[in-house]
Amino acid sequence: MSFTRVLIANRGEIARRIQRGCRKLGLESVAVFSDADRDAPFVAEADHALCIGGAAPSESYLNVEAILDAAHATGAGAVHPGYGFLSENADFAAAVKAAGLVFIGPESDAIAMMGSKIEAKAAAEAAGVPVLPGYRGEDQSDARLLEEAKALGTPFLVKASAGGGGRGMRLVRELSDAPEAIASARAEAQGAFGDPAVFLERYAPRARHVEVQVLGDTHGTVLHLGDRDCSLQRNHQKLIEEAPAADLPEAVRDDIRAAAVRLAQAIGYRSAGTVEYLYDPERGEYYFLEMNTRLQVEHPVTEAITGIDLVEWQLRIARGEPLALTQSDVQFDGHAIEIRIAAENPAENFRPETGQITLWDPPASVRLDTGVESGSVVGHHYDSMIAKLIVHAPDRIGAIRRAVTAIDAFAVGGVGLNLAYQRALLEHPDFQMFRHHTSGLPEMFPGGWTHPSADPQDLSLAAIALHLHLAPASASPWESLGSWRLTAPAGRLGAASYWDTTNEAPIRVTGSGPGPGTVLAAVQPDGQTITAENVALTGNRLSGRIDGVPFSRIVHVVRAPGHWRVHLQTPAGMTATDLRTLEDQHLHRAATGGSGGADMLSAPMPGAVAEVRVALGDRVEAGDTLVVLEAMKLLQSLPAPVAGVVTEIYCAPGDTVAGHAPLIKLDPEENT
Repeated sequence: MSFTRVLIANRGEIARRIQRGCRKLGLESVAVFSDADRDAPFVAEADHALCIGGAAPSESYLNVEAILDAAHATGAGAVHPGYGFLSENADFAAAVKAAGLVFIGPESDAIAMMGSKIEAKAAAEAAGVPVLPGYRGEDQSDARLLEEAKALGTPFLVKASAGGGGRGMRLVRELSDAPEAIASARAEAQGAFGDPAVFLERYAPRARHVEVQVLGDTHGTVLHLGDRDCSLQRNHQKLIEEAPAADLPEAVRDDIRAAAVRLAQAIGYRSAGTVEYLYDPERGEYYFLEMNTRLQVEHPVTEAITGIDLVEWQLRIARGEPLALTQSDVQFDGHAIEIRIAAENPAENFRPETGQITLWDPPASVRLDTGVESGSVVGHHYDSMIAKLIVHAPDRIGAIRRAVTAIDAFAVGGVGLNLAYQRALLEHPDFQMFRHHTSGLPEMFPGGWTHPSADPQDLSLAAIALHLHLAPASASPWESLGSWRLTAPAGRLGAASYWDTTNEAPIRVTGSGPGPGTVLAAVQPDGQTITAENVALTGNRLSGRIDGVPFSRIVHVVRAPGHWRVHLQTPAGMTATDLRTLEDQHLHRAATGGSGGADMLSAPMPGAVAEVRVALGDRVEAGDTLVVLEAMKLLQSLPAPVAGVVTEIYCAPGDTVAGHAPLIKLDPEENT
C-alpha cells in the first residue's frame, strides 16, 4: 500500500487542500484538469499536471478512463477523489483498485452500501442507530407507496434512494399530493442518478442537521472527532457550518457520537467519513440521515477544534498506518465556523456570477481554503463555491464576531460574491440565539433577502473613487493653460456626473485637485452633499476626511459592459456600485430608447441554453419563461420582460452563450 505520488481527481479549493496534505508528508501531487481549468491555481501548484478533457465534467472530472490513464501516465500510485464528482462512486473506487492503484477512501462495498439510502438506513437500524419512521421496501409500485404514505401520515418526504443534495426529494403535506410527488421524485432521481427508486420518511419540520466526523484505519480502530451543526441550508445545500454543534443536550451528544462509531465499525469503515443526523429539538430525538463516505466540505471546522489534520490521516490510513491516537486523545478546543463563499448574487435569486476576479485580497488572520486568486476566471461549468472562510475562537459568540470581522475585511472585485448575505445570516437573531433549522430561511427573511441599500456617504465615496480613477494620471498641457477652460480651473479636476444604474438622476462630483489638499463634493440626486477633504486614490485605497473625521477604504474600480463597477469597503463589508459616465448614459439611452431594452431578453451570465420554450410568432405574457439557462450546475428560468409577440430567436438548446448575449426579441404588446 506504499505510494509516493498521489493523483487528485478533483479541482479547485479541495485539490489545493489535498496538495497541502501531500506536501506535509513529502508526497508528490498530480493535478488532472479540464480545458476550462488550464490556468487555475491548483494546476500551477501541483508537482505534475495533465489535461484530461473538455470543460464538461463528463469529459474530464467524471471520465474514469481518462483519470486512470493519467494516473498510469504520470506514475501515480494512489488516487484521492476529494469531494463531489467521483468521490462517492463505488464503481470508481473499485476501478482504481483494479488498476493496481490505492484509493484514498473507504472500500467500494462500504461506499455502495452507504450510497443507497435504503441500504444505509437498514445498516443503521442493524447497528442500533435510530432512523426516521417510514417505508424503505423493495416494492416500488404506486399502490404500495401510496398505501405506505397513508399509513405514515403527513407531512412526509419522498426521497431518492441514490440521491443527495436535495435532488429527487419532495415534501408532501396533503395525501392528495402524494401521487404527483412520487412521480416527479422518481423522474428526477432517474435523470440525476440513473436510479428511480424512492423511499418515504416522516418529515420533522423544525429539525436541525447534526453530524459526526469519524476516522477509521485498516486495523479495526474507529474514532469520532466530535460533531458539527450544518442547519443553515438553502435547498438542502449547506451555507454555514460550525463545530461543535451548539445547544445540544450532552446526553444526545454522547449518543450520536457513539452511534456513529458503532455504524462505522459495523461496516468495517476506513478513512474519513461523516454520519449525518436530523435532530428534533421538540422531541429531543435524533435520527440517522445518511453517511458521507468521503471528506466533507466542512472538515476544516473539525480540524480547527481538534488540531487533527484529516487529509494527512486519510493519506496515512491509505498507506496502511494505524491511528496513532485513542479516543481519549481527541480533545476539543473552542468553537469554529466555516463560511461557504460562492460566486452568486443572493439578492437576485442566487443568480450565478461569472467573469474574471480582478481583486482578491482576503483577510490574513484567518484560514481561507480557496480555489481562486486575483486573475482567476470564474466560469459557468462548475459549482459556484470558490472558497471557504474558517474562523476559530474560544466560544461561539467570539467565532461569530471573528467571522463578521473577516467578511468586512475581505476585498474582492470583478465577480460578485455572497459575502453580504452570509454576514446577514451570522448577525440574524435566529442564528445567534440558535433558533434556526434546516428549512428556516423563509422565517429568517420572510420577503426574501435584499442587499442593504447603499448609504448616501458610501454611494458618494464610490462616485468620488470613480472620478479620481478616471482623472489623468499626470497633468496635461490643457491643465496648465489657465482657468479660462469651461471644464475646470487650471490643475483641477473637472466636474462630472455619474448615474447609479438604478437611478435616472445623477450624482454630481465637483471640486479641486488632483494633488495634495484635494477637495471633492458629491451631490446626491436629493441634494444631499458629501464633501471629502484631502481625498486621494492610491492603488486600491481611497482616503481622506469627512467632517474632520479621517477615513480609509479599500476600493477597486473595474470596467463592465456599459458601466463602471466600483467595489468599496463599507461598514457592512464590500459593496459593488454600478455607475455610468455621461458617455455611458448616452449610449444606454440610445440603445434602450429610454425603455431599458424591454423588447430584448439577454443572458444575465454566460451559460448553456437548456431549453427554449417559445417559437416564432408566440404571444407571451410578462414573466413567462422564455429560455432556461444552465450555469454553475443551476438552471435559471429567464422570464419575458414584457408581454408581446416573439419576433426573433437567437439561440437553440445546447448553445453556449456569453453574458449579455441576446436570446429572444419581442414585439411589445403595446405595439401590437
